[in-house]
Formats: sequence, C-alpha cells, structure tokens
Amino acid sequence: MNGKLIIFSAPSGSGKTTIVKHLLAENNNLGFSISACTRDRRGRSEQNGQDYYFLTPEDFKQKIDNHEFVEWEEVYVGAFYGTLKSEIERVWASGKHVLFDVDVKGGLKLKEYYGDKALAVFVKVPDEETLRQRLIGRGSETEESLSKRLFKVHFEMSFQNEFDVILVNDDLETSLQKAQKLVNDFVNEDKVPPKASIL
Repeated sequence: MNGKLIIFSAPSGSGKTTIVKHLLAENNNLGFSISACTRDRRGRSEQNGQDYYFLTPEDFKQKIDNHEFVEWEEVYVGAFYGTLKSEIERVWASGKHVLFDVDVKGGLKLKEYYGDKALAVFVKVPDEETLRQRLIGRGSETEESLSKRLFKVHFEMSFQNEFDVILVNDDLETSLQKAQKLVNDFVNEDKVPPKASIL
C-alpha cells in the first residue's frame, strides 16, 4: 500500500479534533497518529500509547538527539510535543493512511517533510468572536489563559495560506462532509485542491 498522510491543524477551539474523531469513526482505512508529549496524564482516563506517548523531558530530548521525530515543538515552556517517525511507520504497517490532529507549526513541518504524500488542512472558525465563545463555553479558561490562547490564535492564523486547504468550520455537519470528500479525493485519486483553497 502507498501510505499517505492527512493532516488537520487549527487554532484551539476550531473543531479539528471533532472532525478527526468523526473521520476515524467513519473510515477504516485511516489510523490515528499518536503524539508524544512531556506533560502529565490528565486523570485516569488517559492511557500511554493510546492518547499520547507520555515521555519524561529527558527521554524526549534523547529522542530529539537521535533524530526519532519527524517534527517536535516546545509548545509552552518545558512542554514538548512531537510526532515519532516510528508512529507513522506503525500506522502504515497496519495498512492504513495516517490521520493527524496537530498544532499549526507541527502540521506545516509534516507537510514539508512528506511533500505530496501529505494533505495539510487548516481548520478555522468564521470569526474570532465565535472562537472566543467556544473557548469560554469549555469552562476551563481563566481570563488570563483565554487571553494567551487568543494571542496564539492570531499567530497561528497567519500561517493558514501555507496549507493546502482552509476548511471554514461554520456548520459542523457541512464541515464533516467537506472533510470526508477531501480525504476520499486525496486517498483514492491523488486530488489536492489548489494551494490555500477555501472550503
């Protein structure tokens, strides 16, 4: 099988994780790329090797030195996230295409590394107020953390035109259908829309 990669990146609160989970549930030819990170597990529900590969900062840095990551990022001070080359090989070995839910910088690095084998999709909401309301609706943001997230959103939005496709998530059902068509066209026919196409 000629393995491909489908990358979904977005500012926090744009709905990319919902889209990715839907695609995984509906397509048995897609396998999820599990990221490595240095943060602690959240509660008992998170499992190593299922939600993330939980590494110590020392282990993570050792793997960086050994060139075991396709991409990695220090997202916040001391908080490292990355994609292991072995993880992509694991999914391909299972006969599936790799599906990613990664931050914007990570998505661009993956696209740069894999080129035409990868489809990079930037998910965004129609406007900042929609995003602000979604983040507030989570109930997990303080005024300070909300301000930091929105600052990061502005930064991440500046990269949207470097992606293959910009998917505007104003109606979830429509966005899920558009995402499915993107996957089908890319996996089955090698079709990639013109750079920075807006859907």
